[in-house]
Amino acid sequence: MKIALVAPEGRMGRAITAAAAEDNGIAIVEDGAAVLIDFSAPGAVRDSIDRAISGQMALLIGTTGLEDGHHDLLRSAAEEIPVLVAPNTSLGVALLSDLVERAAAVLGRDEWDIEIVEAHHRHKVDAPSGTALHLGLAAERGRNEDAKDEMGRCGSDEKRETGAIGYSAVRGGTVAGDHDVMFLGPDERLILSHRAESRAIFARGALTAARFLSQQSPGYYTMKDVIGEA
Repeated sequence: MKIALVAPEGRMGRAITAAAAEDNGIAIVEDGAAVLIDFSAPGAVRDSIDRAISGQMALLIGTTGLEDGHHDLLRSAAEEIPVLVAPNTSLGVALLSDLVERAAAVLGRDEWDIEIVEAHHRHKVDAPSGTALHLGLAAERGRNEDAKDEMGRCGSDEKRETGAIGYSAVRGGTVAGDHDVMFLGPDERLILSHRAESRAIFARGALTAARFLSQQSPGYYTMKDVIGEA
């Protein structure tokens, strides 16, 4: 399978190139690819869509910090090409998201509070992380409701709102990515966690997602679709 990269010299571009070098079934090319992978920046989304459509390539977007307008563009593009949007391409995180949704469906909102804590390296700009927000959306799907987001509580004298989902972000060092989803109930806690030890896991997951995407018809896909095929 041939894949093309947006920003191949970026951190994720280099990680994907290294992962592809260990896989005899994948080649990195500039043109004529089956899948275009973009982990660059939100501002590049429109150009990546145009490039993918003009080259009739599937498009995998791993960029975080996307806004509603970006998602609208990607859903429109999905009418012409296969599009997969993943704020985190780790297969472990995809499974974690599924587990969070199931737990939220079982544990009642009135007695169980949800707090999401994430840690990343000192250079990460967006906070909370796209993955943390993605996990929060999984919890909302499980509860079948939109929840109020509570972004940290330093300096706040307001008590926690029932049904809200709290987010806390930690930045420092070289942390590749830690995420804890805490379900805090009466006299017990359930904590679902994922630890990323290097960007290699995101690169390997991106290649797995690219293989999946190369076999799909036009449409809008997520990592849940990828692990559903596993």
